[in-house]
Amino acid sequence: MDAAQRDGARLDQLYAEAKQLVSYGANQLRAIATRYREAYADVLATTRLQREELEALSHGPADPGNEARRATLQQALETTTTELGERQMEQAKLELVITHLERAWLFLQQGDGSLVGGAAAGTPTDVQMRVIEAQESERHRLAQEVHDGPAQALTNAIFQVEFIDRMLDRDPAAARAEIRYLRDLLRRELGDVRAFITQLRPPLLDEIGLYGAIRDQAGALETATGVGVDLQLAAPPERLGDTQQTVVLRIVQEALQNVRRHANAHHVRIATQAAGGPDGEWVLEIVDDGRGFDPDVVRDGANRSFGLRFMRERAELIGARLELQSNPSAGARVCVTIPAGTDRR
Repeated sequence: MDAAQRDGARLDQLYAEAKQLVSYGANQLRAIATRYREAYADVLATTRLQREELEALSHGPADPGNEARRATLQQALETTTTELGERQMEQAKLELVITHLERAWLFLQQGDGSLVGGAAAGTPTDVQMRVIEAQESERHRLAQEVHDGPAQALTNAIFQVEFIDRMLDRDPAAARAEIRYLRDLLRRELGDVRAFITQLRPPLLDEIGLYGAIRDQAGALETATGVGVDLQLAAPPERLGDTQQTVVLRIVQEALQNVRRHANAHHVRIATQAAGGPDGEWVLEIVDDGRGFDPDVVRDGANRSFGLRFMRERAELIGARLELQSNPSAGARVCVTIPAGTDRR
């Protein structure tokens, strides 16, 4: 064997070791994820037992011992419910890493851009990875929204119904007052669920256009919250491709969702402009006068961070720049700049 053959054999061996290492890592992490799911199932089983005990206590005699135990269980369940949402996020992260390792092994094995199954040949790998990450990030964000919104509201409603059940015989007037409160709570949450569904399935862009969809989202926010929305839509939407328009709409939706849930604002301005003439940059700006936030604190794990990451990743996928400016008690500003000449698909 000559020197060239030895060098070639060495490189083949190293490449094979790399593939083996990636495959080993995926298999090991998959085993850990399986144990994680089993442990998570154990926590769910414990939670169900606590709920059954709480329900039994709710129908039992109203002695001090039962009331104390019920209060302890209720507090424990509220804490566990929040923790389960966080554990779901961790489980999703493990699944995402496993997916990436498996796709990385396929890429090393086939070497033809198969990192994303079914993707067009020649698609840059980094863009494909960002697409996967953006999809997973959106799933995580939606899971967190469901946990913090409808799931938590239903948990509170169950406790409220149990309280009303105990009050019916003792104090019918107080029970009726609690029923009215519960009815108002469920109506508010129904509005949130409808807004959530609208966000998941927005009006079709090809039916009412980008600006029609933005107006629809603005009207929904005004109806639900009373927040005034000023629209200054000056940039021609036809300069954007279908993918770019979809990203713009999603960013508007997410910004308005943040206003709805967090900002406590009175007014929002949504503006677009074509900077530098008809062939210049296409700019979207969303500004609210709410209480603002510290971007560094949010970045470290507040619920809003999922939405901010969602907007940033979507902007990156179309080659746009996203700027976020905010300070506590000073409102927030989101600006998306789409350079001329970017992909208009």
